[in-house]
Amino acid sequence: MLLKYFYDSALAQASYLLACQACGEALIIDPMRDIAPYLAAAAREGLRIAHVTETHIHADFVSGARELVAATGAQLYLSAMGGASGQNDASPYDYADANPVLLNDGDVISVGRVHVHALHTPGHTPEHLCFLWMDTAAADAVGKPSYPMGVITGDCIFVGDVGRPDLLETAMGVAGSSAAGARDQFHSVQRFKAMPDYLQILPGHGAGSACGKALGAVPSSTLGYEKLFNPAFQFENEDFFTTWLLDGQPETPRYFARMKRVNRVGAPLLATLPPVERVERFILDEALKGGAIVIDARPADEFVVAHLPGAIHIPPIDAFAGYAGWLIADDQPVYLIASSEDVPRLVKALRAIGVDTIAGYATPDLRGDLVPTEMIMPADAAARLNAANAILLDVRNAAERRETHIPGSLHIHYGRVADQLNQLPTDAPIIVHCASGTRSIIAASILQRAGGRRVLNMLGGIEAWAAAGLPTA
Repeated sequence: MLLKYFYDSALAQASYLLACQACGEALIIDPMRDIAPYLAAAAREGLRIAHVTETHIHADFVSGARELVAATGAQLYLSAMGGASGQNDASPYDYADANPVLLNDGDVISVGRVHVHALHTPGHTPEHLCFLWMDTAAADAVGKPSYPMGVITGDCIFVGDVGRPDLLETAMGVAGSSAAGARDQFHSVQRFKAMPDYLQILPGHGAGSACGKALGAVPSSTLGYEKLFNPAFQFENEDFFTTWLLDGQPETPRYFARMKRVNRVGAPLLATLPPVERVERFILDEALKGGAIVIDARPADEFVVAHLPGAIHIPPIDAFAGYAGWLIADDQPVYLIASSEDVPRLVKALRAIGVDTIAGYATPDLRGDLVPTEMIMPADAAARLNAANAILLDVRNAAERRETHIPGSLHIHYGRVADQLNQLPTDAPIIVHCASGTRSIIAASILQRAGGRRVLNMLGGIEAWAAAGLPTA
């Protein structure tokens, strides 16, 4: 038997390869849209990817299941549980053209001598499955019964946390599904409590994912450890558990609704998408007039000196896709300003969250009118606030603000600034801050794009504010 772990740090997403080396077959669980790592791993090990499955309809990345099936001819397996009726009698997927095998609780995928058992574990989503695996060849070799080795838990059990149950409501508008999902999650946890402590726990996400509120950074755990230290395992009362689980969940990123819709039917194959070609400055100007998004993906220190009027800044870092997902509407044309070396990586990051409307890119050597982003030091920002001639806008997450904030500041999450402009005055400068500066420059660029206000970015964010001895609450 062979087990391999794949991790996309940009989306904090894990996927797995389980294989029987004797028969040369492999199963991929929760593949990313970029399937190159799985194909390369299988080739190195002399394996054929014969099976593909996923734990649930993902909200935070495009599933690569359709891509892998098309590339390898593998059999696709999907949950038969938790369909549109909310009952456990029909699959919510619509992958008819891929001829999936639908899995019920207890069904087995046989990968040679490796047996993978589907466990219906609703909560994060109604259809959610976990996959318990056992190596029958190893058991037979020592003349003992086969015992499970571990569980690939998807978004049911994380290290130190469990999957949030509210996304159908907060992303898709299914009223009442948050509380129902929390109660389902309670019963799924109880099911795990009855399993052996020695089982390995291999989750679908790590720290930084928005699919839970306190995910650990360790990539795996054991069930016994989670029973001892995971807060979700400490509850015996369903009502108390439900209240705890629903409290303090992070904001739901805008793109999660798109991911739910795309992953229910399967994303278009990457080979069918048009190439992203280089364009000239006048194309960007015309695109902005038509409502397109132009993402300036240069480093922040270059963007603030001079940038295209109307462009939005997102730095070319690991979190690029997460930031972009908050800002791009469905089917909105997108253009990039980035170095030629960065463009392939940024295009891949956008397509990983279902942004397939990338209409072109321009290199940073733009000609014509450019504008700066005005910067301000914390002490100068405090003086302006004391003189009551500016507004301080906090664009961090709600959880960060609950922990500490600057007295008198307004709060709008950076991803919602464009939708809540009416909450901001037009007759006073807006000083934007976050924790250290990345998100505030994004938000400042959104305000500059909207026009009608003087916008300043506070250098160093609340961290620099506190370091300067200025008051926080």
